Amino acid sequence: METKKLLFVTDFEKLWFDALRSLNDLRDAAFGHVVFLNVIERSRVSMYRGAGYKKSEEIRLREMANIRFIEWAEYLFEEGLEVGVYIAVGSLVQQVVSAVEKEGVDLIVMGHFKKNRLEQFYSGSEVTEIIRRTSTPLLVFKYKSEKGETYGKPFKKPLLAIDWELSPLENIADCLMEFKDVIQEINIVHVAKENEIKGDSIGEAQKIRKDFRGKLEGMCDLFEENGIKAIPHLFVGDAMTEIEKAARECRATMIITGSSGKGEWKEKWVGSLSGKLAAESVLPTLIIPA
Repeated sequence: METKKLLFVTDFEKLWFDALRSLNDLRDAAFGHVVFLNVIERSRVSMYRGAGYKKSEEIRLREMANIRFIEWAEYLFEEGLEVGVYIAVGSLVQQVVSAVEKEGVDLIVMGHFKKNRLEQFYSGSEVTEIIRRTSTPLLVFKYKSEKGETYGKPFKKPLLAIDWELSPLENIADCLMEFKDVIQEINIVHVAKENEIKGDSIGEAQKIRKDFRGKLEGMCDLFEENGIKAIPHLFVGDAMTEIEKAARECRATMIITGSSGKGEWKEKWVGSLSGKLAAESVLPTLIIPA
């Protein structure tokens, strides 16, 4: 089996080495090469009051990152993994996209870098921008809960949130088959809008419910045929609320969702579901682009 590459993006605040170690089960899915990326924002190496670029500060920040990565790499070498390192100054999105293209990575792992509403309007969230500009699955990894507890093995029991109109179903299925050796069980949920459950009789409303259920069962059959246990769930209401509810009820270890990469201005105004899950869910969120 060909060795796969994981791009681990860290600012040494959201994700530390223990976060990477908690993803150790990905080795069963052939991930044997880790590429570290630390992006130094230009604002951190610029002097105040328009005095210009401070080269000495860039050198200091680069060496601090290098010291950490050397230590991390030593541990990974001992475990038989390959390691690559990028330390760059510039835009987080641009440097992630560049590293993906240069290294041909199979999975991006990063924390969520929050922006205020005005910043999101002008530049969008980093997650949304990266998904729009690459075809690589992105795992927004919250490896610690609000109580400080560490999440391990996020791929063990994921919840897959499906939107029949927007989710890239073929891409999602193909991507998750790559992780079948680490997925113990997958729960597949579709959240229907309240106004979709309609009809002039109970029979008509039930037919709509059965149609949704049939689609879910068909998706489950696809996974079952490839050796992944899959369970269908139908919820009705607000998508974000119901997905979080389903994740709690199923004791999910991660939420998976697709992103069509469309509707840029709509996403900037109201935010995409995948972006909201990445930002607000307490669970790790894997976003699979179209």
